[in-house]
Amino acid sequence: MRQLTNNRNWPPVTYPAMKIYTKTGDQGQTGLYSGRRLSKAHPRVEAYGTVDELNACLGLLRDHVTDEAVRQQLLDQQHHLFALGAAMADDRPGQAYALPADAVADLEKYLDEMEAGLPRMTHFILPGGTPAVSYAHLCRTVCRRAERRTVELAEAVTIDASILIFLNRLSDYFFVLARHLGQLAEVPEIKWIS
Repeated sequence: MRQLTNNRNWPPVTYPAMKIYTKTGDQGQTGLYSGRRLSKAHPRVEAYGTVDELNACLGLLRDHVTDEAVRQQLLDQQHHLFALGAAMADDRPGQAYALPADAVADLEKYLDEMEAGLPRMTHFILPGGTPAVSYAHLCRTVCRRAERRTVELAEAVTIDASILIFLNRLSDYFFVLARHLGQLAEVPEIKWIS
């Protein structure tokens, strides 16, 4: 057994040692927390798989950010995405996984703080300028896809409304963060001129 700790004062959780391969997915199916098996192409699996992809992109972004406050914000969002993915994979009634109640409010606070220091937008902005700026835009686009996949899932099953709100706000956060990171690096924004 190993014990995992965190820096958010959550109680430590003890998990049994996990084996990487189980051979249970060799036929193109995966299991939910309830034990129900689904095709790996099912909209539920596609949605939480895209959230997992976003989390990996976010880790790449965090590796390229030097501002410690932003790095902590990104780490917090990674924890939220993991909880969100777990909630989407849990089809049991009264499932245990959920986003923290303040997840969206925190994003809005970060958005407001960053936007206050940015110039007013007059053009669409092309991704690029520094690796961190580009990775923030990559996170934004993968987040939008995760949102689309979750909307598709919500058309078939009941999804907590906070999940869609969080993904929508998170993509906004990545856009504003890209601008903020460009400003910190003192690189000009690349305007799209039609």
